[in-house]
Amino acid sequence: IGLTMSVRRAVDVGFSPWFGVGFLVPLWNWLTIVALCFAPSTEENTWSVDKPGELLPVDLRTVLGGIAIGAGLSLIMVLFSVHVLGDYGWSLFIGTPFVVGMVTGYQTNRKEPRSAKSSVWVATLAILLGGATLLLFALEGIICVLMAGIPAIVLAIGGALIGHAIAHHARSKASVTNQLASLILFLPLFAGIETLDRNTTVYEVETAVEINAPPLEVWPNVIDFPDLPPPPRIVQWSGIAYPMRARLEGEGVGAIRHCEFSTGAFVEPITVWEPGRRLAFDVTSQPHPLQEWSPYHDIHPPHLDGYFRSIRGEFRFIELPNNRTRLEGSTWYEIDIAPAGYWSLISDLVIHRIHLQVLDHVKREAERAAP
Repeated sequence: IGLTMSVRRAVDVGFSPWFGVGFLVPLWNWLTIVALCFAPSTEENTWSVDKPGELLPVDLRTVLGGIAIGAGLSLIMVLFSVHVLGDYGWSLFIGTPFVVGMVTGYQTNRKEPRSAKSSVWVATLAILLGGATLLLFALEGIICVLMAGIPAIVLAIGGALIGHAIAHHARSKASVTNQLASLILFLPLFAGIETLDRNTTVYEVETAVEINAPPLEVWPNVIDFPDLPPPPRIVQWSGIAYPMRARLEGEGVGAIRHCEFSTGAFVEPITVWEPGRRLAFDVTSQPHPLQEWSPYHDIHPPHLDGYFRSIRGEFRFIELPNNRTRLEGSTWYEIDIAPAGYWSLISDLVIHRIHLQVLDHVKREAERAAP
């Protein structure tokens, strides 16, 4: 709403419609809002809600041109942001698909008016081709492209509608085209500015089960447990890491717990050792969170190294009546991929599934040994 109203207001005061797109740019958006609040309206430039005249069917040349520009911009931003700056930021996951949508939406309607549906299809195809290009050049894996592709298509559709509207209402096509080029050039600049602030949020995932055994009998099955049964085939097939076993070296604070996953082992020095009450540990080393799918034999995209970090974990044993135990498990982690709110939803679901797999295994083993 803020973006579309800013674009329409920019036209209303006689500015280029692209001035309203400044609403998306951090810090600059405040200047945009102030300027649009105080600039007087001009009757001759009022945004028209009338439908344009005849809408021409989109031609193949226009489609291919829009798709090529959009896919090329996506590829350039991935190479620059990820492989040069080492950053998976807002400019890549939010700004790029939105700008791709605006560029393709405007390009589709720049010479002749086309339908909004045509603009949306061209923008969607540009995002799909951009994802396919990343797979073709082994820059990313299928899982990452799928997870990032869903919000990217939604953003590109929104951008396409904005670009479509701007093309239909722009008074001077030449000046608008130049301003669009400036907007494209701003993306790498914003990506560079983002790297100056790499603060991350710590998230906690907590899961609990109730066990028909007292805490002291549950305890041995937590600190060191044998092989877990394999997860459902779809989990193994997905490539997402899953727990296999845990083993303990030493005893008490300072002992080292190794929680072995399908992609490697977590190394977890014990920081709290209270038998039957609490076990806490830090994470000093961890394996890759998943094995990426790819048409090639093996790829290693940068997001597998350090962009998801498990910090520490804890088990809490709460004694219940009738010799029962509530076993709670928590994992604290941070994620350095934007928007963290979106990616943390996926991480929370995966970690919760891992918790359940481990806690259910502990429950079975403890209840089997309990009198």
